[in-house]
Amino acid sequence: MTEDERRASGKGSVPETGSARTRSAPSESNRTDVAMPWGAPSQQPHQSALPQQAQPQAGTRRGRTWGTLASVVFAGLLLAGVLIPAYRDISSPGAWSYWKDFFGSPSMTASAVNMADGRKALAIAGRIGPVSASWFREQLDAAKLTAGDVIFLSSPGGSLDQGLIMGAVVRSRGLTTVVGKVDSEGRPQPSRCASACVFVFAGGKIREAMPRSALGVHQFSSTSSRSEESASDLIARTQQTTGMILDYMTRMGVSPSIMQAMTASKDIRWLTEKEAFDLNLTTARYAGA
Repeated sequence: MTEDERRASGKGSVPETGSARTRSAPSESNRTDVAMPWGAPSQQPHQSALPQQAQPQAGTRRGRTWGTLASVVFAGLLLAGVLIPAYRDISSPGAWSYWKDFFGSPSMTASAVNMADGRKALAIAGRIGPVSASWFREQLDAAKLTAGDVIFLSSPGGSLDQGLIMGAVVRSRGLTTVVGKVDSEGRPQPSRCASACVFVFAGGKIREAMPRSALGVHQFSSTSSRSEESASDLIARTQQTTGMILDYMTRMGVSPSIMQAMTASKDIRWLTEKEAFDLNLTTARYAGA
């Protein structure tokens, strides 16, 4: 058989085919040497993948660190913005007086009294503090005073706005006011009521004059320093306060002439009994005498 006939019948082709399979199917171990289109070994991309994955993680950690630091700085600035003004507020004398009067010992004292004529009474004494109005309401509720009962007043004055509020509370409950104090045996004695205390006294529906007691008035003054407000602001605030006091006293039935007595002197001016009656500041004689 000729060479051409053997090729046509397919004989003798197996060795060639087997060798071709051997060349075309390399083992897995030989694949590592196969070059990729860009000429790099097939495992090189897998080896370089680890550093590529580590880089974004490092960047993420840095971003988180800066984010945490920025949050801490922002919180510090926020606290500074709140605490510094708060310190300025509480460092003022008025603020310390407020917190002391609110959380500490009240600036005023109170004692319940049963009068000889059958009326109940509450004797309050001391300086009118920044929270005395709320304290006063609590004392009235505890004493269970009703319309016609008596409030004895013994005070050098104090907070103007608290005095006005206390006077309004006295009027709303229909109580009688008397300038006096109570001794250790519960007996009423003469006393003095000046400055803001006069506004509390004026709140009485009936205002009794106890013998030898006295009412004192004077010019009201600002508690703020001159540097805190301009001259025009001070004038405006003075006019506003004057109008508020005049309106209050008029509603309580006191003569508007009380303003002349108040503005006559910076020092306490003690009114005579006749002056107090003429101004309608007192309206009756003390009924317990």
